[in-house]
Amino acid sequence: MLGVTILGNNSAVPAFDRHPTSQVLTMPNRKFLIDCGEGTQIQLIRYKIRRSRISHIFISHLHGDHYFGLVGLLNSFALLGRQQALHVVAPPALQDVLELQFRLADTRMPYPLHFHAIQAPGYLMTVDEVEISCFKTDHRIECFGFVFKEKKKPRRINPEAVKNYQVHYSWFENLQEGRDYEAPDGRIIRNDILTLEAPKGKTYAFCADTKYDESFIPAIQGADMIYHETTYLENFKDQAVKRFHATTTQAATLAKKANVKKLLVGHFSSRYDELDAFETETREIFPNTDLALEGVCYRMP
Repeated sequence: MLGVTILGNNSAVPAFDRHPTSQVLTMPNRKFLIDCGEGTQIQLIRYKIRRSRISHIFISHLHGDHYFGLVGLLNSFALLGRQQALHVVAPPALQDVLELQFRLADTRMPYPLHFHAIQAPGYLMTVDEVEISCFKTDHRIECFGFVFKEKKKPRRINPEAVKNYQVHYSWFENLQEGRDYEAPDGRIIRNDILTLEAPKGKTYAFCADTKYDESFIPAIQGADMIYHETTYLENFKDQAVKRFHATTTQAATLAKKANVKKLLVGHFSSRYDELDAFETETREIFPNTDLALEGVCYRMP
C-alpha cells in the first residue's frame, strides 16, 4: 500500500468547501474507494485520480454522507464505458437501494457489478496480497470499520551469500519460501544465512463513524496508520455521546492505546470553519497526528 488520499473530510452537511466522507487507498495495481459521500466523483476528477483503477468500493454504513455519491459514480462508470468488474462491499440493505435506483432509471451496467454483503465482523476477502477485514463500531445504526493488511512478503535473497555458496538461481524461489539449501556435496545451508527478512507488510485501518469505543482496539492494534473521526472538539464531548460521534481527545486516546504509528482525523462538524484546534488537541495526547485534509495523500509510515 502506498497511501491514502482524502476526498472528503466533513460530517453530514458540506460546508467551507469541505465534502462528506470519502477516501482512496492506493496500491501498486489498483485503488480502493472507502465510503462515497455526495460529490465523490467530482473530487476524483479534481484530484486527478484515475477512476478506472478503482476495483473495490467499501461502504461503512447507510447514513447518506457516506454513500449518497455511490449511485452517481456507478452510473458515470457505465456512461464512460467501463468494462472491468467492480466490487461493492457494504451492509446488505445497500443492495436493495442500488437495485431500486437502477430499476426506476432503467440503468443497465456494461460492466460486472458484484455486491458483497457484510454479514458479520471478521475476514472479508483478500485482494492482491492484501487481507481485508471489518469490525463493528458504536454508531447510531450498524456501522463497520475496515482493516487493510498486507500479507507478509517472501524472504529476500542475500546476493553475497548465494554467491559465496554458489546457489543456482533455480533455488531462489525455494529460499524465499523459507527452505534450507542442500549443496551438491550434501551440506545443509540454513535459510537465514542465504536470505534476509522481508519488510513487514503495512496495515491501514478506517475506523468509520463511532463513539469512543475500545472494543475494536484488537482489530487495529499496531496498525501503521488509522483514520478516526473527530466530529467535535473536546468541549463538545457531551454532544458527541448523544450523536454517537467522537472528540479529538477520544480519537487520540484510542490511537495511543492501540499503539498505532500514525493517526488521521476527520469527519469534522460543520460548526467549525477553522480546523487548527483539532490538530492541537489531538497532538497533545498523540503527537503523530495529521488532519485528514482534502486532496492530500498520506503515505504509510
